[in-house]
Amino acid sequence: MMEKKKIWELGRLSKHEYREIDKLPLVLVVDNVRSLNNIGSLFRTCDAFLVEKIILCGISACPPSPEIHKTALGAEESVKWEYYTSTTEAIGDLRSAGYELCVLEQVKNSCLLQDFSVKPFNRYAVIIGNEIDGVQQSVVDKSDVCLEIPQYGTKHSLNVSVSAAIALWHFFIGLKQL
Repeated sequence: MMEKKKIWELGRLSKHEYREIDKLPLVLVVDNVRSLNNIGSLFRTCDAFLVEKIILCGISACPPSPEIHKTALGAEESVKWEYYTSTTEAIGDLRSAGYELCVLEQVKNSCLLQDFSVKPFNRYAVIIGNEIDGVQQSVVDKSDVCLEIPQYGTKHSLNVSVSAAIALWHFFIGLKQL
């Protein structure tokens, strides 16, 4: 029989313990995401997958915020984050620090996510865009690779927090095997 685990059986870290453990060489860059619920969800996903930090850019809201907390469930306190007014400036700093810039966007000649091989020991920045226009073209132009999640239904895209979770899981699997 399969029985649901009790909360104390999950073996979760405290916020302090989480801050102290090694994170993956993986950063999430959030390019002008409006929804506070999506921002909260992104924090929670980054917490789950040991993402080094989130960089919030442009109109993206920053903690503290009751609306972010509602979906982050406290992850906005465990995951490191920074704010940049310009996504272009943020990715410039990441490139200088040795990160490979991976935009999650539907573009001509994109690489399907499942075909992208995560290289152990590389540093990655996954860049996601807003709910209406996606990632700015100027940011796409400066990226190393554009990754696309294939879809087969009637809608042209997934929710930004869902797309980010799928992509971060892909990177987590590739980097966690160290």
